[in-house]
Amino acid sequence: MNSSNSANALGIDFGTSNSTVGWWRPDQEPLLTLEDGKITLPSVIFFNTEERRPVYGRQALSEYLDGYEGRLMRSLKSLLGSKLLKSETTVLGSALPFRDLLGFFIGELKKRAEQQADREFEQVVLGRPVFFVDDDEAADTEAANTLEAVARKLGFKEVSFQYEPIAAAFDYERSIQSEELVLIVDIGGGTSDFSLVRLAPERRELNERQDDILATGGVHIGGTDFDKQLSLEGIMPLFGYGSRMKSDALMPTSHHLNLATWHTINAVYAQKAQLALKNMRYDIVDPTSIDRLLSLTEQRAGHWLAMQVEDSKIALTEQDSRLIDLSRIEDGLSALLDRPLFDRAIDSLLERIRAGVNELLLKAGVSHHEIDTIFFTGGSSAIPALRQSVAALLPNARPTEGNSFGSIGSGLAIEARRRYG
Repeated sequence: MNSSNSANALGIDFGTSNSTVGWWRPDQEPLLTLEDGKITLPSVIFFNTEERRPVYGRQALSEYLDGYEGRLMRSLKSLLGSKLLKSETTVLGSALPFRDLLGFFIGELKKRAEQQADREFEQVVLGRPVFFVDDDEAADTEAANTLEAVARKLGFKEVSFQYEPIAAAFDYERSIQSEELVLIVDIGGGTSDFSLVRLAPERRELNERQDDILATGGVHIGGTDFDKQLSLEGIMPLFGYGSRMKSDALMPTSHHLNLATWHTINAVYAQKAQLALKNMRYDIVDPTSIDRLLSLTEQRAGHWLAMQVEDSKIALTEQDSRLIDLSRIEDGLSALLDRPLFDRAIDSLLERIRAGVNELLLKAGVSHHEIDTIFFTGGSSAIPALRQSVAALLPNARPTEGNSFGSIGSGLAIEARRRYG
């Protein structure tokens, strides 16, 4: 597969939910296949206790759902910029720094890409959100530095970054026939990133594109936040969220919030958390819902439930409702999630996304009527309420979309060729 005209560097889109790797080659699509002929590798690690090995992606999810004993880790990118990054967790009986988890997964991306390309790579352009952390420049810089250090430890000697929505813009530019002023709306698993970019066919091969980037911005809202709000609105009330204690106070919400958030699910299985829940049972008015919560945690079914919610979010982009069968928790138990409930659940998040777009246009000095195109990308960009919410701000813009999971990786491959030959 190697060719003297192929790029020297990889472009890696390490995503919160899914990851891709791009390698530019003449007359070929840039994205490499990473698992079962697919261009995406879900950003998941399962440490299989029985066989004492890590597995990745769809295989990780499959082994977890098949009932193997072990530890499932997902939304790894969310560690960047969080306080967890300086701590460690227990994996296969040993302490493992959270930073090393990132190395496990990105190292797997590098290994699979090199197997596909039949060569090694020492240069990489990594995608990054406009902000890893909102309103905290020091934490944002630390997140980027951590990601660079992880990549260098894996053998990349030259490491650089490109904003994810800018990479998506370069991918979209391959398809246009005339100049356009484009708002890139990238709704990933962990962040929503926006870029205002002037694109044109005659500018594709230019090495310097800074003048074409009018503004960048973003908010720390993504697919996992939509999952969380859908879970809290539609599922967690069945497990006591919003229930009353005998004191007339609301039931503490820590268990529900942890269960609704991918990277904190394991916290509810801790002995201390289980004991607190059992003690709480005596102080609640109606113990039915807390008994369900105890059943769920005793079965360690938190990740299973989170997957049901995520699948429902995806289903509700195209259908009006979805029924979740919860009979493994309690005979006959189910939850009906519908589009109006989902729209209500995420309305406050959409308001922040709209505010982010308005701030971007103000920063660029561009009016809402001047935008020619809205280019949607990212796994959660298909949510109807989100698209309608953004499109309503820009009356003259034509909405379009790219490969929801592939546009950024393709654009990073184009950028890697530009920078490193």
